[in-house]
Amino acid sequence: MGAGHAHKLYRQGHSPVHALPPHTKLAAVFAFVVVVVATPREAMWAFALYAVLLGVVAASARVPAAFVLKRLLIEVPFVAFAVLMPFVVPGEQTTFLGVSLSVPGLWGAWNVLAKGTLGVAASVLLAATTELRALLLGLQRLRLPPLLVQIASFMIRYGDVITDEMRRMSIARRSRGFEARGVRHWGVLAKSAGALFIRSYERGERVHLAMVSRGYTGSMPVIDEVTATGAQWRYAAVLPLTALLICLLGWTL
Repeated sequence: MGAGHAHKLYRQGHSPVHALPPHTKLAAVFAFVVVVVATPREAMWAFALYAVLLGVVAASARVPAAFVLKRLLIEVPFVAFAVLMPFVVPGEQTTFLGVSLSVPGLWGAWNVLAKGTLGVAASVLLAATTELRALLLGLQRLRLPPLLVQIASFMIRYGDVITDEMRRMSIARRSRGFEARGVRHWGVLAKSAGALFIRSYERGERVHLAMVSRGYTGSMPVIDEVTATGAQWRYAAVLPLTALLICLLGWTL
């Protein structure tokens, strides 16, 4: 599938978690998130145990807590949405520090924050222990639609190219004395965005023609086949199976 592409979320390491085949980690994280979402929101102790499980995974992968916490900031918009829920969701009211809050809204906010944070943390750990190229190979190994895998692959490969193109256009504008300082400059920025789109589209056409001329028929060749042993699958399954046990206890208690 071509050369690798480093990303900021990945943390180089040689831990047992790093060594797992990517498709086993993808399956484990997906199953873990499904179990977390299926857990009743009233079982607060269960979410605490899920956090402990992720902490154990992070320790096994030698990923510092600060590394994970810093990247959890991506969920700030969801936190803002959750904070508003106790004030806008109708239903039974309760008072806290003189402020009237909705009980269903409080439960909804807790539900969003707990499950969202655990899901993001699991994704961060997956990205921190798996290179992007390996993730794409894992998706391909799990038999995801080849077209989706190829789209993701090209997005990763050419994201930096488009970003560099945008940076060069910004430098060119500034070198000619342009500074966006108000609404009256939005027209220039809109034209720049249009020019960037056209350049990207034309680049895509050239890349596609180059690929067709080299024998591309709609699917990318797999250079190295990724396989997993039974022991590796069992090791990866520890996280979702333990979470499933906790979820079942949450429904029965």
